[in-house]
Amino acid sequence: MSDREWQALTKSEEAFMVNSFEIDILAGVWGDLDDADRSLPVQELAGILLSLIDRGWIEVRRVAPWTSPSGEQGFQPGELVPRYELPAVLEDAANWEYPDGDWIGAVTLVETEAGMKITRRSPEEMAE
Repeated sequence: MSDREWQALTKSEEAFMVNSFEIDILAGVWGDLDDADRSLPVQELAGILLSLIDRGWIEVRRVAPWTSPSGEQGFQPGELVPRYELPAVLEDAANWEYPDGDWIGAVTLVETEAGMKITRRSPEEMAE
């Protein structure tokens, strides 16, 4: 990460990057947005998120079931939502809400390798 790149992010962009770092569902971004950004329409927030996706920093996936080696049930990022579907998916207000009960299929944000360079310091930067 370069401090310059992180500092250049808007508060909304930073919230999406944090959400992707946490591999959280889209609804989780509300907790990371500042008060002013929470009042933005989802269509505007979708545009901000799409710009981060187009930079290659975030992927949008669907939550899929997962079974741990010990047999416990859980969730993991699943199928990638194709780029051509993203405007419709992200402008659907229902995808910005926590699911009632089952999370399978919910929209989740996942940080890409390129995104990790924004949210994490390199060994060289750590040595500074």
